[in-house]
Amino acid sequence: MKRIKIKDALQATPNQEILVKGWVKSYRSKQFVALNDGSCLSNMQVVVDFEKFDADIVNNITVGSAISVIGQLVTSQGAGQAVEVQATTVEILGTANPDEIAKTILQPKRHSMELLREQAHLRFRTQVFSAVFRIRHAMSFAIHKYFNENGFVYLHTPIITGSDAEGAGEMFRVTTLPLNDVPKDEDGNVDVKQDFFGKETNLTVSGQLEAELGATALGQVYTFGPTFRAENSNTSRHLAEFWMVEPEIAFADLNDDMDLSEEFMSYVIQYALDNCKEDLEFLHQREMKLDSQKPKTERNELPLIERLKFVVENDFERITYTEAIDILQRSKPYKKKKFKFPVDWGVDLASEHERFLVEKHFKKPVIIYNYPKGIKAFYMRNNDDGKTVAAMDVLFPGIGEIIGGSQREERYEELLKKCKDFDIPEEHVWWYLDTRKFGTVPHAGFGLGFERLIMFVTGMANIKDVIPFPRTPNNAEF
Repeated sequence: MKRIKIKDALQATPNQEILVKGWVKSYRSKQFVALNDGSCLSNMQVVVDFEKFDADIVNNITVGSAISVIGQLVTSQGAGQAVEVQATTVEILGTANPDEIAKTILQPKRHSMELLREQAHLRFRTQVFSAVFRIRHAMSFAIHKYFNENGFVYLHTPIITGSDAEGAGEMFRVTTLPLNDVPKDEDGNVDVKQDFFGKETNLTVSGQLEAELGATALGQVYTFGPTFRAENSNTSRHLAEFWMVEPEIAFADLNDDMDLSEEFMSYVIQYALDNCKEDLEFLHQREMKLDSQKPKTERNELPLIERLKFVVENDFERITYTEAIDILQRSKPYKKKKFKFPVDWGVDLASEHERFLVEKHFKKPVIIYNYPKGIKAFYMRNNDDGKTVAAMDVLFPGIGEIIGGSQREERYEELLKKCKDFDIPEEHVWWYLDTRKFGTVPHAGFGLGFERLIMFVTGMANIKDVIPFPRTPNNAEF
């Protein structure tokens, strides 16, 4: 008999024999077993008449054990489920010792998020994390679906790179040189010519520069892959390894970039609302319960599902950075000195400022554009005012900035000058500069931190809880 997934079995017509397999989440009265196979949040209730089965089987139906059940799918007589399985055959696929289970997060009780992170190899089996990672999968699919439907080419940019796209200098070094006997040159410096690539290389912080090369030939491309940053920060918003979505479009200016970001974000969030209803409702209720235990000032302005609808049901407001500063300086929180961080022209906006603009002032998603050039990257196109660049950030409720993008500097002389201003050696990016010599065109793109998106869609407060195995300072256990 072919196995049916529990997700499908719960929707199947009663009065038929089926085969289901899964892990025991709980059992009661030595008769009612809650079985889950990961295909959905809900469990299948399996009715097992323990008196009709061998003691070896009965004793091994414990929390965490894996079992195979053949039985009759019938309309449930009890509350809480529409159908249930009356077992005729039970096979133990994998046992789970109750004494060992009691030491783990598989024990059916509430556990702290920190403990769940410490047992990351098991946390997928909890309701919270099974919901989060089903949604993560759905968002991955939605991203590829959107770009495929809109004629983008998926480009695999290198993970190992010799350039620093951000100019941040916080990169993980890649080397095969023996650390206990590093070769030196005549000046006493590390002889990188003896390294595997014959030059210094690192794990990438972005695929953007390479994606630009693709866009200037293929028209529009996107990357979706892992990126790395060796920033010694162990906060709820930082990871050393994270995933980035980076589209690049040729023959496009900043307005085209903002149009793309708005359409793209509305599309993927609508996909979540349409296809992740059970998991979203569970996380929505969880967040509301947690919020009820917090002071009013720390609660979310909107509940989870309302925040998602807030994005898809509103046109994004577009304002310049200068207009944003003016609004903030005229706001009540600024006048009453309630903002923690300063609000001055030329200073990057903090999350509290971004959320005020979205949640309090405009009450809709906001795109801020034309930032001071002193706080943005070298590749962003200079505006004619000599003070700003054609950059933009997309701001969402509850999270602040979720996308950062710009029109790229396509003029060779301007880009060369910017490299010098940012102390970026020409020999490191000669190939990037070269594209500005051969049929250069206006082009633009943006970066979406995938984990930041998953935090927004799931309502999870810590970025470590939306990636399967978080990499942070002093943590690479799994």
